Amino acid sequence: MNEFSFTIHGTKYDVRLTELEGDKAKIMVNGTEYQVLLHRDRPQPKTPRLVRAKAVPAAEDVPVKTYHPAEPKGVGMIKAPLPGTVLKLMVKPGDKVARGDTVLVLEAMKMENEIRTDRAGMVKSVLVAAGTAVLEGEALVEIGE
Repeated sequence: MNEFSFTIHGTKYDVRLTELEGDKAKIMVNGTEYQVLLHRDRPQPKTPRLVRAKAVPAAEDVPVKTYHPAEPKGVGMIKAPLPGTVLKLMVKPGDKVARGDTVLVLEAMKMENEIRTDRAGMVKSVLVAAGTAVLEGEALVEIGE
């Protein structure tokens, strides 16, 4: 398997490793076989191993969604479902709208999105103008009774 030559205090030793299993080995030293137990010092790695505890997010770290499509969008407010730019306004203050009517067109990620009402009523105010950049959850149109 492996052969080594040693000189210790002027005496030469020819050592051959014939069998190695775990920490036990059979070696031949100048023709005589020995069974030896190996003592290995495990070297410390140069780069320490970093062990981190599993991180569990706190409840307050969870971002709150500002838009829920199934829920009404606030008391009389139509809010932006995603960030984008207002392309076209379809209503003005004083207009009557029915549930599901398109109030404006919002461009987001190069797509035009029709923003519709979730309630019937009269437009009290339009809070944005064409060309305005809006963020998710920002109020766009206020609808009253």
